[in-house]
Amino acid sequence: MTYVDGFVAAVPTANREKFLTHARIAADVFREAGALQVVECWGIDVPEGEVTSFPMAVKCAADETVCFSWITWPSREIRDAGMAKAMEDRRLSPETNPMPLDGKRAIFGGFEVILDA
Repeated sequence: MTYVDGFVAAVPTANREKFLTHARIAADVFREAGALQVVECWGIDVPEGEVTSFPMAVKCAADETVCFSWITWPSREIRDAGMAKAMEDRRLSPETNPMPLDGKRAIFGGFEVILDA
């Protein structure tokens, strides 16, 4: 069964190109580790909610943009092995490819696909 890692993060708007560079490198690493697809989305119409919202969830500041991303894997097992391999890759180390965002405010989780219509 297909497995998806999902992410929501607040990225400083001024770091859009740094974020894209970081994401392209990470996408190569994840694809080499077995991912089927890596998608990065830059928020355009992401309203602030009254109770909950993407901006509220990541404590998005006025000078930041919400990004929504996912990695699709063939299965949970391939994801677990691929993620372990990717985390060992020097291209993803903070010294080589620092994240251009506050990772402490990022939200992430793994999901089994139950409908793909």
